[in-house]
Amino acid sequence: MIDSFDKLNLSKQLLSAIAELGFTVPTPVQNECFSVIMSGKDVIGIAQTGTGKTLAYVLPILQQLKYSDQINPRVLILVPTRELVLQVVKDIEEVATYQNVRIIGVYGGTNINTQKQKVIEGCDILVATPGRLYDLAVSGVLQLKSIYKLVIDEVDVMLDLGFRHQLTNIFELLPDKRQNLMFSATMTEDVARLINQYFRNPEKISIAVSGTRLENIYQKSVLVPNFFTKVNLLSSLLEDNDEFSKVLVFTSSKKHADKLFELLEENYGSEMVILHSNKSQNYRIRSLEQFDVGERRIMISTDVMARGIDIEDISHVINFDTPSYPENYMHRIGRTGRVDKKGTSLLFFSESETEYKQEIESLMNYIIPQSQFPEGVEISNELYDEEQPPKKEGLSSRPKTINEGKAFHEKKLKNQKTNQGGSWRRKSKKHKNPKTRGDKVANKRKNKR
Repeated sequence: MIDSFDKLNLSKQLLSAIAELGFTVPTPVQNECFSVIMSGKDVIGIAQTGTGKTLAYVLPILQQLKYSDQINPRVLILVPTRELVLQVVKDIEEVATYQNVRIIGVYGGTNINTQKQKVIEGCDILVATPGRLYDLAVSGVLQLKSIYKLVIDEVDVMLDLGFRHQLTNIFELLPDKRQNLMFSATMTEDVARLINQYFRNPEKISIAVSGTRLENIYQKSVLVPNFFTKVNLLSSLLEDNDEFSKVLVFTSSKKHADKLFELLEENYGSEMVILHSNKSQNYRIRSLEQFDVGERRIMISTDVMARGIDIEDISHVINFDTPSYPENYMHRIGRTGRVDKKGTSLLFFSESETEYKQEIESLMNYIIPQSQFPEGVEISNELYDEEQPPKKEGLSSRPKTINEGKAFHEKKLKNQKTNQGGSWRRKSKKHKNPKTRGDKVANKRKNKR
């Protein structure tokens, strides 16, 4: 185990930048990955979120990256979200402060022509989301023929978000001779299939099993009956500004995030930001910056943002909804207790979410301690949309009466007529017209008599 960055034989430029960032000892994933990546082998890195995966691949890449003024990028880093593009670009720029390295980030949801112009100007490292990268490549502006290192970060999230088709198309555009580096917090069947198809004898580096609970995060749970009671409990906790100094609240959907923001806005509007995929890119960037620098102490977010947020000194992660996928819980709580710092995670769960909580505990092999519901917090009887009991299907068994209240009225005279079967049937009945030829003959004989 290397106990200092000095022993990695890094360049003076990298060591100076790392020292200024306050890093002294490599994390386990950085220790294990450095020499393997430097050797040129394909690498599969499985490590918990918050353990320094980004620096694990950035350091050896920058160590080997030589100066060049060519236009086409030589290193491609694929990440699932726009927020993670910005985060990785920021991390690389900080570590490469004393190197002459050009870094560009491209992502969807913003003007592609602006990004085309940046690509035309040239770069060494390109950080991108799969969709926007493919758009730039097929437009002819971006050439990928010089890529010799490919990094796919948070690959399990990419596959969950439906990026498999784009990834396959991108692989077809890349040169065959390249080093592949893949990093993920979980190893799924989809990830394994991707590895088998495109990687060459990769070396797997697994620092911690995906379900291993993070030792520096204090976890506890509270049984809360329903959505609106959860709102009351959260509002009560947030009153303590000193303890809950920087709070990240996760919800299961954009709808829940918007509703929660709306209900807390009166008391905490000036202290909150909200982050999910329906918000504009500028709004999301501004929200992250305000939360990062401490202008706003509360952020409400969805699971799709759980990997794209790398904010220091988050005091609490609050799981407003219990995630249905236990791995998502690990990614959520990993936003606090980063690297060697302590953090706290609170899990709000209702009776209907108990099964999800048990799956999380099974994955971690750890029972999350349960706290008593605090006295003084109002328990609401109001139910949110999805908490409403299902309506019975079929005809109502309720007896009908003619006195149903003010809405009841007598039919107008013209509407009281009954169905007589049409004009032909009415005339037939009135005049008793014969229906068959035989009847007509009989009637004639009868009239002659």
